[in-house]
Amino acid sequence: MFALLRAAALIALLPVLAGAETIRVASFNVGLGRDGPGLMLRDIAGGKDAQVAAVVQVIAQTAPDILALQSVDWDHDGAGLNALAAALKDAGAEYPHRFAARPNSGLATDLDLDGDGRLGGPDDAQGYGDFTGQKGMAVLSRYPIRTDAIRDLSPLLWRDRPGALLPVHPDGRPFPSAAAQAVQRLSYTAHWVVPVALPGPRDLTLLTFYASPPVFDGPEKRNARRNHDEIALWLALLDGALGAVPENVVLAGGANLDPFDSDGRRDAIRRLLDDPRLQDPGPASPGAALAGDQGHVGPDAMDTVDWPKVGRLRVDYVLPGSDWRVVDAGVFWPAPGEPGHDTALAASRHRLVWVDLAPDIDRPAPPR
Repeated sequence: MFALLRAAALIALLPVLAGAETIRVASFNVGLGRDGPGLMLRDIAGGKDAQVAAVVQVIAQTAPDILALQSVDWDHDGAGLNALAAALKDAGAEYPHRFAARPNSGLATDLDLDGDGRLGGPDDAQGYGDFTGQKGMAVLSRYPIRTDAIRDLSPLLWRDRPGALLPVHPDGRPFPSAAAQAVQRLSYTAHWVVPVALPGPRDLTLLTFYASPPVFDGPEKRNARRNHDEIALWLALLDGALGAVPENVVLAGGANLDPFDSDGRRDAIRRLLDDPRLQDPGPASPGAALAGDQGHVGPDAMDTVDWPKVGRLRVDYVLPGSDWRVVDAGVFWPAPGEPGHDTALAASRHRLVWVDLAPDIDRPAPPR
């Protein structure tokens, strides 16, 4: 098994050739969010930041065609993302098409959203953040993004999600207040539906998000409930509860939840992984498999993050729709001593997750 995992890791080092039949879709929490606005841009543009260099190397080596990024600071003019794209181009990984919109993280409100009795804290923003756009999201693509057809679900109020698990006080009153719930958005960071124009008759529709941590909670379990509902929003979308059901989907992003070993409400991520409209390719890596037994229920080889004290978990996902043929999948986490191992650890606590896809040739392409 370890030999197969090592082979998968080496495959991940090879760029996908132009015109190849497969499309590589990846998700990567790069951990480039900084403590103040403009600092990520400074670190990227300066050309001397070791973490930035490692992130660029991981992306260049794995060469995704379409890449969902988490934990990248957003700015109004896109300067930070453009600087990252320029660094990637210098490394041989060119992404002429990219998308980022203002996330909910750091989007200030004038209410006490976390119930601590104070105003103006990072947890009183729509999503945790010290400034607007901190630890946001972005999409990089080799193929054109149909920006005019993007659906941004981020403004959706939490209370408007079908079946919302809103937090309450012990006496049943809305937590922290009815006024807070009247403005509280569901998305901790963002939920985007992003059509990408592929060569040939099909588009790929990327479903991407970066969910709330399900911990750091009081007895009302606000964060655990929100995380659950953020994950379950994709099921509502596929059910048609949010309007038109997208075609040829690939869900790629950060759920912040392991289906077996995370604290939190794990039923939503399990339902997502088991949904027949999606596929779980079970991407794995030799680095995770050889990192040591933690006594977890879930398979160690499929872990995608290594948090201090918490340990290794599977929290990052690429789940293709059932109308795609999965050719290969993996997590970029080479074994100790293998090429790229140290780079993967230096880049981020998270690892890049990738899946190679081909259209199901037995299924006719939808009309365009």
